[in-house]
Amino acid sequence: MFTKNELIQHLKDMGIMPDDTLLVHSSMKSIGEVEGGADTVLDAFMEYLSEGLLILPTHTWYSMSEYHNEYDPRIEPACVGILPNLFRKREGVLRSLHPTHSVAVYGKDSEAFIEGEENQPTPCSTTSCYTRLMERNGKILLLGVGHERNTFIHCVEEHLNVPERLTKEPTYFKIVMPGGHIKPSFVYRHDNPVTDHISENYTKLEQAFYDRNAAVKTRFGDASCILCETKGIFEVTKNVLSHQINCLIELDTIPKEWWQKK
Repeated sequence: MFTKNELIQHLKDMGIMPDDTLLVHSSMKSIGEVEGGADTVLDAFMEYLSEGLLILPTHTWYSMSEYHNEYDPRIEPACVGILPNLFRKREGVLRSLHPTHSVAVYGKDSEAFIEGEENQPTPCSTTSCYTRLMERNGKILLLGVGHERNTFIHCVEEHLNVPERLTKEPTYFKIVMPGGHIKPSFVYRHDNPVTDHISENYTKLEQAFYDRNAAVKTRFGDASCILCETKGIFEVTKNVLSHQINCLIELDTIPKEWWQKK
């Protein structure tokens, strides 16, 4: 059974620094038995990143639709696991106002990090918090999950204008703002004619990320993890897609020479 101090040591061993900006995609069950359960896991992250910014996705893309289109960040549950749902309710944690791809944040500059998310026209636009993550030299910890959960790659695709990634028409949402008033929002959603879940194809980039030192294997508790550098992930993905913009959909495997440095 892992203790909070042991989990903090695992964060140190990864090379994560207390002042880092860190986005965590997580599977609680992959960590194994923890003294105090999921709350201890959150305690470890929040205590260790005392000088930085901790970010957990609190996505609602599964529940939000044209039929259930009122997004209230205070009560709408996240569809991405137990840790985000506990984290979003903690004292001092702020949740962004994006109706389908919100995040919860704690720490340095948290308010500025999520500012204006209610105005984003797409899930991970070039002006969204996912871009801010890269601008801050942020890191991504895939804790017990793979790149199929790496939302940042959606942002990279938006920067590169990859075709056939969004719906042809936006969905109308109603965002419950901090004062209680309703803000209309029109958001294009993820969509592709070939696959329901585009992100399942992101695993094709895994070896490229390792080879180019954009990601490393590590562990947290019993969980196999991948620690990513956002700028590295961006550059490698950009290099690969420069050969064939839709190769993640069109090809079963990516030729190694597409990501090797010349």
